[in-house]
Amino acid sequence: MNKKILVIGPSWVGDSVMAQPLYRRLHQRHPGLELHVFAPAWTLPLLARMPEVAKAHLNPFGHGALRLGERWKVARRLARERFDQVIVLPNSLKSALIPLFAGIPLRTGFLGEARYWVLNDARELDENALPMMVERFCALAEDRKQPVRRPIPHPRLAIDPASQQAVAARLKLDTGRPAVAFCPGAEYGPAKRWPARHFAELARRFHAAGYAVWLFGSGKDKEIGDDIARLSDGAAVNLCGATGLEEAIDLIGLAELAVCNDSGLMHVAAALGKPLVALYGSSSPDFTPPLSEQAAVVSLNLDCSPCFERQCPYSHTDCLEKLPPEQVWQAAFAFLPTLSAPQAS
Repeated sequence: MNKKILVIGPSWVGDSVMAQPLYRRLHQRHPGLELHVFAPAWTLPLLARMPEVAKAHLNPFGHGALRLGERWKVARRLARERFDQVIVLPNSLKSALIPLFAGIPLRTGFLGEARYWVLNDARELDENALPMMVERFCALAEDRKQPVRRPIPHPRLAIDPASQQAVAARLKLDTGRPAVAFCPGAEYGPAKRWPARHFAELARRFHAAGYAVWLFGSGKDKEIGDDIARLSDGAAVNLCGATGLEEAIDLIGLAELAVCNDSGLMHVAAALGKPLVALYGSSSPDFTPPLSEQAAVVSLNLDCSPCFERQCPYSHTDCLEKLPPEQVWQAAFAFLPTLSAPQAS
């Protein structure tokens, strides 16, 4: 009889992308596997682009919401699926309660938040042996005390050419010119965001070199997108908040290159196989690097970084404020060898 596994998915877009190698490994281990994922609404468009996922279930619970009665009701609905195993990726106690309530016989995950009594296949995490998040996810595909299967494949998201053209037409985008995708947001906080004026200068350079510049992000990023469009004298088209994640996936798939903060969309661009320049300030590429052979990480590597804070503890954010557009511009040359080098005005 074929195995049926539920994964309790991550809450962040980038983490959700990095979970796909786990899904692929589970299929390798269990031919004929039926894989389901329980995930928040904003990550569902990603799961729709992962052929490994047979069915996605909506996780309606936000950060910090316990709501035990509602969790019980959701768990009873999931119990009808008769899963053989659940793999719990978040480390919180709350994320492990629904599998317990659903009576899933094998409940796998790392120890954390005193949930040793909730998981019956609880693993201790060796952070030194598994320094990267994608490694930690993939470790849970293996039996207890078995090593991670290497090399770990990079995530890959499927694109829909018909949807690409439809959304480009709806937004009246000029697809006759090569495009560069900028992702200036970072849901985690401002300590991960390269300044708007730097993105604007870079946009002017790409525009002068014959490229369209498209800005991607959520509605929360619309203000910084407006700033970049204004400061770039219209060289950048602000699409922040104008697309859902599914449409952003298709449009980034049309770009020749992506320039991104360490964000969910950075991992999306990597999973689309786009050449990528990744900007790191308060975070570290050692833990959540862009999973791609075509990525250049640009960082000043200051003594105070990575601090992993949402706001700069010193109120200067020098790790990104002092990261010059010229350095990012130069990093693009490896991926766009025909790129000319006009100087910004």
